[in-house]
Amino acid sequence: MPVVYIALGTNLEPRAAHLEKALEIFRSLPDVEVKRVSSIYESKPVGYLDQPDFLNLVFEAETDLLPLDLLDSCQSIEQELGRVRTIRFGPRTLDVDIVLYGVESIKEERLTVPHPRMQERSFVLLPLQELNPEYVVPEWNKTVNELVAELPANDLKEIWKYAPES
Repeated sequence: MPVVYIALGTNLEPRAAHLEKALEIFRSLPDVEVKRVSSIYESKPVGYLDQPDFLNLVFEAETDLLPLDLLDSCQSIEQELGRVRTIRFGPRTLDVDIVLYGVESIKEERLTVPHPRMQERSFVLLPLQELNPEYVVPEWNKTVNELVAELPANDLKEIWKYAPES
């Protein structure tokens, strides 16, 4: 079974509950076995800035699903949790991205893996670094550690480990 890395993000309340529910649904899928989950990170929005901060995590799983079938499952979970696509990069209850699928490079109309913007997104790379820092990303032939080291310093100031308010 290929090892996959999937990123989850949300910026509409209840943010942490959306992430927990998404993980619960993924764990219930018969063809997906969630192995490890990163810490939750909080980050400023990218693209469309007039919106709340995001919570993000990455999880590692093994799956028997083919890439496009996994994408269908991801999009179904987004819809189940109320995802409405209105503004590009806008607020959302849940965003699910297949970041890596084994060692494959995939370029389909509906799916590009590795995720085409992952190398510029601290909110994907830092959680991924927790799980597998030495993973060599096929498209760029660099480890996750190397990609993190290439992030602009300002990007690293815009992300922090999430600490829920008591």
